[in-house]
Amino acid sequence: MVCGGFACSKNCLCALNLLYTLVSLLLIGIAAWGIAFGLISSFKVVGVAIAVGIFLFIIALVGLIGAVKHHQVLLFFYMIILLLVFIVQLSVSCASLALNKEQQSQLLEVGWNNTNSARTDIERNLNCCGFRVFDPNETCSSDCFRTRQCQPCAPIIEEYSGMVLRYVGGIGLFFSFTEILGVWLTYRYRNQKDPRANPSAFL
Repeated sequence: MVCGGFACSKNCLCALNLLYTLVSLLLIGIAAWGIAFGLISSFKVVGVAIAVGIFLFIIALVGLIGAVKHHQVLLFFYMIILLLVFIVQLSVSCASLALNKEQQSQLLEVGWNNTNSARTDIERNLNCCGFRVFDPNETCSSDCFRTRQCQPCAPIIEEYSGMVLRYVGGIGLFFSFTEILGVWLTYRYRNQKDPRANPSAFL
């Protein structure tokens, strides 16, 4: 059977949703690994990562069941949700790639001031204290604080923030195109008849 047929559409959709399932399990696993080894103590960061992983897993499960059973309702909702995720993810990816250094610095400072637990993780992992200026009178969880010879965290974070944003934007952009591919495959697959089924079963 040619690749434009029913079986090929079904297999491609199943493969795509298996990929999403693996990515969702990877997200949940990384969050659990970060907690287990004490790399991340912020429950907000971990909660967001796990929530995104569970959400992606549910979407992939709905798409996989809909593809296997050729279930019209499941495939419709899967297509709509995937389209909304594509729009959001494409916007975030483009914004990440378009940020200049000044905007990155402003966002980092806002995030630093609004997250105490993440701030502690950054200071401990990067061995720095404070954002712009090191204040020996403030508490700090890094090793350098014992000798009172710490450098501020802003230069270290800003050194890697551009690279991280490019990676995040690039990966997000890649997956956004897989999502629009999933929308197109689902739309085509919904309108194809199973050659092995009763002709009236589609209606």
